[in-house]
Amino acid sequence: QLQLVESGGGLVRPGGSLRLSCVASGDSLDAWTVGWFRQVPGKEREGLSYNTRKNGGPYSAEYADSAKGRFTIVRDKAKNTVFLQMDSLRPEDPAVYYCAADSSPYFDLTNWRTWGTWGQGTQVTVSS
Repeated sequence: QLQLVESGGGLVRPGGSLRLSCVASGDSLDAWTVGWFRQVPGKEREGLSYNTRKNGGPYSAEYADSAKGRFTIVRDKAKNTVFLQMDSLRPEDPAVYYCAADSSPYFDLTNWRTWGTWGQGTQVTVSS
C-alpha cells in the first residue's frame, strides 16, 4: 500500500524559497499521478500542481494559477520522491502543504476529494 511522507516545511522570509519533499514507500510512484495541495484553517484544501503521465508516455506537469511561475513540481524516480520547489514565497502562502497520489484517470486538481492517498502534511510559514 502506498504511503506518502512530506517534509521540508518551515519558516521562511517573504521572497524566500523552500523545497518540499514527498517520499513514497510501499509502491513505486512511476504509475501514480502525484499532486501538491495546501490548506489553511477554515478553507478548502487548494490544489497547486500535479505531475502525471498518460499511457506510459513522458511525465508532464500542470499548475494552478496561484502556483504558476513560482512553484515547480519535480519527480525523482530514483528516489521515489516528488518535490515542490517554492520560490518567491509570499505572506499569503502559509499553510499546511500536502502531497497526494492517485492511480486513476479521474483525479482533479480542483477537487481534493478525488485523490486517494495523502501524506500527513508539512507546515509552511512565511514571515519577516
